[in-house]
Amino acid sequence: MIPRYTRPEMGRIWSDENRFRTWLEVEVAATETLAEAGMVPKEAARAIRERADFRVERIAEIEAEVRHDVIAFTTAVAEIVGPHARWFHYGLTSNDVVDTAQALLIKQASTLIAKDLERLGEVLERRAWEFKDTPMIGRTHGIHAEPITFGFKLANWYSETQRNISRFAAAAEDMRVGKFSGAVGIFAHLTPEIEEKICTRLGLKAAAVSSQVIQRDRHAHYVATLAVIASTLDKIATEIRHLQRTEVREAEEFFSEKQKGSSAMPHKRNPVNAEQISGLARVVRGNAQAGFENVALWHERDISHSSVERIILPDSTTLTDYLLSKTTNLVDTMFVYPQRMQVNLDSTRGLIFSGQLLLDLVEHGVSREDAYRLVQAHAMRAWKEGLDFRQLILGDIEIAGRVPRKQIEHAFDLQRQLKNVDKIFARVFGEKKPSGVRRPGKKTAGKRG
Repeated sequence: MIPRYTRPEMGRIWSDENRFRTWLEVEVAATETLAEAGMVPKEAARAIRERADFRVERIAEIEAEVRHDVIAFTTAVAEIVGPHARWFHYGLTSNDVVDTAQALLIKQASTLIAKDLERLGEVLERRAWEFKDTPMIGRTHGIHAEPITFGFKLANWYSETQRNISRFAAAAEDMRVGKFSGAVGIFAHLTPEIEEKICTRLGLKAAAVSSQVIQRDRHAHYVATLAVIASTLDKIATEIRHLQRTEVREAEEFFSEKQKGSSAMPHKRNPVNAEQISGLARVVRGNAQAGFENVALWHERDISHSSVERIILPDSTTLTDYLLSKTTNLVDTMFVYPQRMQVNLDSTRGLIFSGQLLLDLVEHGVSREDAYRLVQAHAMRAWKEGLDFRQLILGDIEIAGRVPRKQIEHAFDLQRQLKNVDKIFARVFGEKKPSGVRRPGKKTAGKRG
């Protein structure tokens, strides 16, 4: 099943044609290895290499009768190969082919996803540096907390993406295994040495032990890792959706001149791409649960996992590929409004510096309890009456009697709050600054994707 959101490269990987071509690659590798070991006539292996082919339509015709996809495949190939086909699929069980070929398909899909992750990281790095020194309000619980920079927020996403790159590389490597251990995994017809040689020929590792199938903890880990990646993309999209809210409007996804946001309200500029990312990420996370359910099979195998994987592996890899592309474009082309960030930063009239003021009072001999009481009293009054918090503090005789005015004013210094941004960037990116970084203006956006 190829999902609706398939990009061409990923669609080709999960097509019936490529799936059967990969099965054939596994079968030929097995036959040639067995021929080298003297278990299959060399002329038969040569004939299979030269003649083996199929038509997807013919496989479907046979499967409609025999109700077994691998038998339909081997029969369709045998019709073309001729007499030497009796050595085709020799010593193998269906899942020796299917599971090993699936590892190759996932390897192909993983190559695309790994490139997608790298591209996302590159865009996040560039835009993080672009807005490294662009101040904005940091929020906790949706409420103004203390100042940050927009570049700092992007650096956080970049760092998480780097962890996803590492996690995904490990999960993909864990899936790079094949098996030729037979119907219950005990090597009744072949040997571990033969298995290792076939797998090496295919660019895979041999599973140390298997039943009739490669154990599904590997697949669960892989799909769960895709779900983690999708969750990161959901996190980025959700934040951009929040920043695009009319009351906030600090950033928004790209909106073209001819684009329309609502059939009823011409003024609407909706974050439809970010919402799509958030929605489809739920599907990938849901597939992870199905992957967990596939781990527990009866005895040396049952078939309950097979139908599930025909959906969740193409779906999850395809959706992750699509979501990475969408998110990269979202970040690359989003509009950013530094002036609006400054307006929001100033909107609480100094309340966001209450934490620094608290520490300064403590440093000048005020107990933490008394300092908190003094600061909170003015903060709550500023909230309720819409007053300037800084002026309230400067007018408090009790505070002025304990802390010099210069120190009080220093508590409201924005740059004091942001003094470690450079050090954070050095930890995240190293000392280098990528080329081509734009300087933010009133509105900053990347090229249209």
